[in-house]
Amino acid sequence: MIRIDNITKKYIKRSVLNNISLICNSGESIALIGPNGSGKTTLMKSLLGLVYPDKGALYFQELNIHEHTLYRSHIGYMPQNIRFPGNTSVKQLFNMIHDVRGYEGEPDYELYEAFALEKISSKLLKNLSGGTKQKVNAAVAFLFNPDCYILDEPTAGLDPVAAEILKLKILKEKEAGKLIIISSHIMADLEELTTRVVYLLDGNVFFDKHVDELLADSNERKLGKAISRFIQAKT
Repeated sequence: MIRIDNITKKYIKRSVLNNISLICNSGESIALIGPNGSGKTTLMKSLLGLVYPDKGALYFQELNIHEHTLYRSHIGYMPQNIRFPGNTSVKQLFNMIHDVRGYEGEPDYELYEAFALEKISSKLLKNLSGGTKQKVNAAVAFLFNPDCYILDEPTAGLDPVAAEILKLKILKEKEAGKLIIISSHIMADLEELTTRVVYLLDGNVFFDKHVDELLADSNERKLGKAISRFIQAKT
């Protein structure tokens, strides 16, 4: 579904991405991880067309994303930090996004309903708590039944019940054949949700391995420990 061919991105003299190549297929759930400054955010923004690589190309369903921008309608994006228009109500936000998108299918209100957002639909977004804003953020990302989801720290700020609701939804979409790309520092979530780990370090793909392979090779039961052992063995 997504093919990344040797993309490089530099800011002034600093190289953020160095000849990154990846193939991400439908039905996969991929953990995109690495230390701060490793290039994760730049890579995700490149996939969304918000950052243009200096070299290389990105393809979505074999279409070059810089030549066919409508591919974005097939991606549900959940950013880590969302800035909603503060004087807009929850209901107005969803109506506005639906009108702007011009979506002709049946919207997916599963998370909207599961998070009981209808009960606060008249509240202004600026008056919502951080956790409630994150629920709105998640419900928006899943609203238009896309083929691919890019989720940046999706459970951050959510209470345990809401986090479980979201994780079940992510797994459901994966089972439906969607591509899921998740960036998170919460190893327990990645262990539940992902099948493959792409680890970035200093703008390079340090390793790209399936979770089962990581656990087997490291003789560990926990993903975090397996990753740590693998990194120590390679450095």
